[in-house]
Amino acid sequence: MELDIVALSRLQFALTALYHFLFVPLTIGLAVILAIMETVYVMTGRVVWRQMTKFWGGLFGINFVLGVATGLVMEFQFGMNWSYYSHYVGDIFGAPLALEGLMAFFLEATFVGLFFFGWDKLSKVGHLIATWAVAAGSNFSALWILIANGWMQNPVGASFNPQTMRMEVNDFYAVLFNPVAQAKFVHTVSAAYVVAAIFVLGVSAWYLLKSRHVELAKRSMTVAASFGLAASLSVVVLGDESGYLSTEHQKMKLASIEAMWRTEPAPAAFTLIGFPDQAARETHYAIHIPWVMGLIGTRSLTTEIPGIIDLVDRAKVRIRQGITAYDALQKIRAAGSSAAVPADAKAAFEANGAQLGYALLLKRYVDDPRQATEAQIEKAAWDTVPAVAPLFWSFRIMVGLGMFFILLTATFFFLSARRMLDRYPLLLRVAVCAIPLPWIAAEAGWIVAELGRQPWVIEGVLPTAAAVSSLGVGQVLFTIVCFALLYTVLAVIEMGLMIRAIRQGPEPDEEPQATLLSPLVVPAE
Repeated sequence: MELDIVALSRLQFALTALYHFLFVPLTIGLAVILAIMETVYVMTGRVVWRQMTKFWGGLFGINFVLGVATGLVMEFQFGMNWSYYSHYVGDIFGAPLALEGLMAFFLEATFVGLFFFGWDKLSKVGHLIATWAVAAGSNFSALWILIANGWMQNPVGASFNPQTMRMEVNDFYAVLFNPVAQAKFVHTVSAAYVVAAIFVLGVSAWYLLKSRHVELAKRSMTVAASFGLAASLSVVVLGDESGYLSTEHQKMKLASIEAMWRTEPAPAAFTLIGFPDQAARETHYAIHIPWVMGLIGTRSLTTEIPGIIDLVDRAKVRIRQGITAYDALQKIRAAGSSAAVPADAKAAFEANGAQLGYALLLKRYVDDPRQATEAQIEKAAWDTVPAVAPLFWSFRIMVGLGMFFILLTATFFFLSARRMLDRYPLLLRVAVCAIPLPWIAAEAGWIVAELGRQPWVIEGVLPTAAAVSSLGVGQVLFTIVCFALLYTVLAVIEMGLMIRAIRQGPEPDEEPQATLLSPLVVPAE
C-alpha cells in the first residue's frame, strides 16, 4: 500500500475504528446482562443479584466512558479526511447518524446516570426500567450506525442527481429496512453479546480459581454461559444470512473471502485452508470441502458462485458503461438547464448511470475517464479485487473462534446445570485465557466487512480514492500518530481501571429498608 493521502486516510480511520470497537461490543453486551441480572433481583428479592448488578455495572461504566471518548473522533473524520464523501452522500449517511445521537445516545446517556445514582432514589421497578433503557439505548445506537454502514455496503433507496452531483434519498424506508443493514445489525449485536458473556465467564472463573466471591461468581457464570451459548449460536445463524446476502450484493467480497479465482461448477466447494497468492491468482495447498460453499452462499445445489477472474471481466463491461455515463453526465452539465439537455445524453445517462462509479475508478490513472486506454481499463477492473489473503484468513479466524465459543459456553452451561462449575480448574483456566478471544473475532469480522468492500467507500457508487479530502500527507501522518498515542493511553487506562476493579471485587451491599410510596420513587429520609 502506497503512503498517499488515500492510504493514510484509510489507515487513520481503520485505527480509530478498531480502537473504538474494543469498547463498543462490551458496552452493548454488558448492558443486556445487567438488565437480566437486575430482573432476577427484582423477581426474587435476593440481595446477591443486586450486588452482581452493581459490580458488573461498575465495569460497564468504565467501558462506557472510554467508548464515548473514542467514538466522538470517528464522526469528525468524515469532515476532516473524507469531505468529498460527506458532500456526495451526506444527505443519506448523515440521517442515521443524527438519529443515533437523538434517539439512542441521549437515551442511553440519560439512563446511565439513573442506573448509577438511582439505586436508593428509585424503586426496584423504576431502577429496572432505567437499566433496560440503557440496554435499549446501546442496541439502538448500534442499529442506526449499522443502517448507515449497511447502506455503504448496499446503497438502496437513493439516486444520483446530475445537477447537484450528489446522491439523494428517494426512499428512506428502503434505507431503513435495507436487508444488508438488518443482517449486519443482528450479527454484530449477537457478536457483542458473546464478547460480554465470555468476559463475565472469564472473570467469574478467575474468582472461582481464587476462591473469592464464590456465590457471585457461580451465579454470574450461569448467566454468562446461558446467555453466551444463545448468542454464539445466533452469531453462526445470522452470519450465514450475511454470507447469503453477500452472494446477491457483494459478489467480489464473497469470492475474495473464499479465494475463489475461477467460477466452479455448482455447488461450489468451501476452502477450509490454503495460501492465497494474489500475484499468481491462485490458492496454494488448498483443502476443499465439496458443496459446502454452494449451500452456504446460494442455499441451492444449482446456482453458481462467480469467481474473481469472471467478476473482473464483468467489471470491465461496467467500466465501459460507466464511461458512457460519464460522457453523458458532462453533456448534461454543459447544457446548463434540464430543458437544454440533449435527448441522446439523457437517454444514455438513464441507461448507464448506475455504472458511473466504475468510470470513477479510472480517475486513479487518467483525469478524464473518456481518454482511458484498454490497459488502464484492465488495471481499474483488477482494482475491484480487495486484498484476498487478509480477507481469507480474517474470515477463518472469526469462524474458528465462533465455533470455539459455542463449545466453551455449552460446556459451562452443562456444568452450571449440574452444579459442577468449580470442579474442573483446568476448564476455569481455559475460560480465563479465553477473555481476549472474542475481541479478536470481532475485529476480524470488521476487517472482513470493511476490507472486503474495497476499492469502494460506497459499493459500486463511489471509489474510496475519490472520497478523500484535499490534505497533505504530513497532516494526516501527524494526526495518525496523535490518535494512535492518545488511544493507546486510553486503552491502557481502561485496562488498568478494569483490572483494579476486578481485583477489588464487589462491595458489600444491603437492600435499603425504606418503604416505597410509589412504584418509581422512594421517600426522602
